[in-house]
Amino acid sequence: MSDKKSIDVYLKPAGGWDALKSSWHALRDQQVVLKGAGTLLRANQPSGFDCPGCAWPDRNPHSTFEFCENGVKAVANEATSKRVTREFFAEHSVQWLSQQDDHFLEAQGRLTEPMAYDAAGDRYRPIGWDEAFATIAGSLNALASPDEAIFYTSGRTSNEAAFLYQLFVREYGTNNLPDCSNMCHEASGVALTEQLGSGKGSVTLEDFELAEAIFIFGQNPGTNHPRMLAELRDASRRGCRIVAFNPLRERGLERFANPQSPAEMLGGGSTKIASEYYQPRIGGDLAVATALAKVVVERDAVDREFIATHTLGFEEFAASVRAADWDELERESGLSRAQLEEAAGIYIDSRATILCWGMGITQHPRSVATIQMLAALLLLRGNIGKPGAGPCPVRGHSNVQGDRTMGIYEQPSPAFLDRLGAEFDFQPPREHGYDTIGAIEAMHDRRASVFFAMGGNFAAATPDSAHVHEAMRRCELTVHVSTKLNRSHLVHGRQALILPCLGRTEIDLQANGPQAVTVEDSMSMVHLSSGMNPPASDYLLSEPAIVARLAAATLPRSRTPWLWLVEDYDRIRERIAQVISGFEDFNRRVRAPGGFHLHHPGRERVFPTASGKAGFFVHPLSSDSSKSEAPLRLMTVRSHDQYNTTVYGLDDRYRGVHGLRRVCFISTHDLQRLGLRDGEMVDITSLWRDGERTVTGFRLVEYDIPSGCLASYFPETNALVPLEHHAERARTPASKSIPVRLSRSAAA
Repeated sequence: MSDKKSIDVYLKPAGGWDALKSSWHALRDQQVVLKGAGTLLRANQPSGFDCPGCAWPDRNPHSTFEFCENGVKAVANEATSKRVTREFFAEHSVQWLSQQDDHFLEAQGRLTEPMAYDAAGDRYRPIGWDEAFATIAGSLNALASPDEAIFYTSGRTSNEAAFLYQLFVREYGTNNLPDCSNMCHEASGVALTEQLGSGKGSVTLEDFELAEAIFIFGQNPGTNHPRMLAELRDASRRGCRIVAFNPLRERGLERFANPQSPAEMLGGGSTKIASEYYQPRIGGDLAVATALAKVVVERDAVDREFIATHTLGFEEFAASVRAADWDELERESGLSRAQLEEAAGIYIDSRATILCWGMGITQHPRSVATIQMLAALLLLRGNIGKPGAGPCPVRGHSNVQGDRTMGIYEQPSPAFLDRLGAEFDFQPPREHGYDTIGAIEAMHDRRASVFFAMGGNFAAATPDSAHVHEAMRRCELTVHVSTKLNRSHLVHGRQALILPCLGRTEIDLQANGPQAVTVEDSMSMVHLSSGMNPPASDYLLSEPAIVARLAAATLPRSRTPWLWLVEDYDRIRERIAQVISGFEDFNRRVRAPGGFHLHHPGRERVFPTASGKAGFFVHPLSSDSSKSEAPLRLMTVRSHDQYNTTVYGLDDRYRGVHGLRRVCFISTHDLQRLGLRDGEMVDITSLWRDGERTVTGFRLVEYDIPSGCLASYFPETNALVPLEHHAERARTPASKSIPVRLSRSAAA
């Protein structure tokens, strides 16, 4: 991390020597140069651990170096030599810690033992594991209803921990299982399940080798999924057309120098990634997808045999896109008709196309409609169920998709509950539980008073920060299973516990020996993950062990042998195989090199929808909920020195930001139009029907972004997102489309 505070223009390709330099600094800063280097050689390897960073899949057979710059940061921060001990908590009050930024909290190191909040001293004090579990069990069993408890899940939780966790929660008596999917790709699941019969993407890495075109919507792989750049580089070099749609010019979508390529590193070369780069206005992707579909239909470039055999609703859909007005499409998308027709021509010329998208698509009011329009675009040309083609929603957390597969869902299907109840001899609750927004509302209204988080940083990750913090402080008990200190430990209920757990890189020793867990990546590959480092503290427990001991303490009459199951994780996997479809013979199949692929019916052109066919759905360009009179639209983004809410440093190398986080990217045109200057300090106010929300002291950064659009980092700007400003039907926070205005900072 640089000590200077400056803004410059980054002209080098993504990756390259700067990525290696940054990786070295990460290991050095965490004081684990030798240990970290050795650990990284086991990252994403068949006999190693799954990187705690993103969910991008691994190559099989694996190369020696299956990690990226941001993966190095994630591993270094977990394997750090720094520790947060009882002495640290004795020295620092919660009030003082609350005044520190997220980078400071992350930098303190690994948690070492269970801690309980002491209100009298405003400090966390050590507590034994047995007492901690007894405290939680007592609070849970004292509630008038199980529905007064909320059980949140982060995407980094393993399959084994997630399965035990949802089983415990349902045996306890509720489906209150909100998770981070509710805040990121819920819209993908809702849209694709209704349209194709599966909420997951259908492509594999092998399809990236065969695609003739790859369209990327609302995604920045250079920062969020850097290993994806290697696949895009290879595709580009063999002549695949890569078409990017993103309001911001992102360096990782422009050029990439692969640090694992001696020729590029020593020769100073790089590879062009996007053959075409379009910058739609924020929220303009539905209009983009509609325009592309309009051109395909009007040029009669559709696969009529596929449509007739495998789909319903084509004629009504075709009529709707033909009727779409070009003036409105241009106005809503922010692109010209010529640009849209050019992109459509590339799509039509390609015989096999992959459509990728990230949270730049899912965190909008019209995200479900947009994703269904993208899927319709694939259906028009039969780009599902053939090599080199299909939908590819790119998930963030390394097992967020697996957690949902394991049953972490507030709306479980009756069939799943039937299998779960039969296997474990109990009657699961049938009423749907709270999603993330519902959980916040319930805590705020005091309909829920116990909050338990399996990982994550709920207080920082959620929208409408002030409202969320108030909701959490109204709880009687908040509990967080964590590896590092974070904001959520400081926004607590009347009672609060921190339960430290093992990290992915650490040896998980149970009664029957060292254990491996499993994870599912973004392309439905399930594989083993085994840590190699000694635990950061002798007092750490694994996540499965924490769940099992909590369940044993809370449910003394349960027929489930909780403690026996965690003696050997094969026992958990045997029970998973009996309940979860696709996991038959789980223990044998997952031990094959690289694991196994969960069957996606769309790959065989089977669509398990209500009709048995894939659907075309008509979506108008605008709806009342998407309209606003606000002069500007703000989207939240990550810096290159962070992963979700985890802030590794204060630099954003590819955007030229050094030593700063409170910045706001703005176009040259808007600076001139608003009478503002590059570098000037402003306050940002979001405008919503329930009032205004303001964050202060942001430095304007002149940037290549469409007029009327702004970008700024989260979690600093999460406070601007109203809780009720979310995706239609999916309730994903609309953090990429916040109506705002700017004003000069009073402090300036």
